[in-house]
Amino acid sequence: MSDDVFETLSRVEAEERDVVLPRFDVRDAWALGSRMREAAAAAALPIVIGIALGEARVFHAALPGSSADNDGWLDRKARVARRYGRSSYGVGLAFRAAGRDFDTDGRLDTSLYAAHGGVFPITIIGVGVVGTVGVSGLPQADDHAFVVSHLREYAATL
Repeated sequence: MSDDVFETLSRVEAEERDVVLPRFDVRDAWALGSRMREAAAAAALPIVIGIALGEARVFHAALPGSSADNDGWLDRKARVARRYGRSSYGVGLAFRAAGRDFDTDGRLDTSLYAAHGGVFPITIIGVGVVGTVGVSGLPQADDHAFVVSHLREYAATL
């Protein structure tokens, strides 16, 4: 097992602990999603962006170059984040760090679940996970980094 997996997992676990919000509702979803969409458009990123509160999709945007496949990946990654209460990237890394493969050892339908980077839990201080924010269309580490940077930046405004 590569040391990179353990180092990356440690960093992602720290992000999961540290990127928490005092509140988050549909107005916040619109504000955060709009910021993410503007940044993605400015960088010409071919991604889809999705934010959910519980099971309700409260923000969605598809940028040029993205496709329905990206929506499918976003949905599969969001199911992982909701099920495990942590980032989809963190789940995949934890399986790899344990010498396991999510697709076979996770015992979940891989047409519905994907432990790849790009979806992060929306966690409210004193409440817990209330939703997810994610993107799909870039390599998984880049999807994850885009979401975390924007969620961290938005949290600083609250």
